[in-house]
Amino acid sequence: MAYTPTNSSWLNRLEAQFTALRYFTLDGTDPATHKEQGSMIRRYIIWRNRLADDQHLRAVVDRANAA
Repeated sequence: MAYTPTNSSWLNRLEAQFTALRYFTLDGTDPATHKEQGSMIRRYIIWRNRLADDQHLRAVVDRANAA
């Protein structure tokens, strides 16, 4: 475990993965229940693991890493 200041999330490489999850799954949606939101996230993770070399996904993650 490494200390990461709260005002520098760009140091946390995992933060970029959450940025991609939010971009592809949650932006522009309004799930009615937590179960529905969990289902959307699970489907994203399955898609993400199946298409790890997707160029659009890579661009979002790289942009989040650079920010």
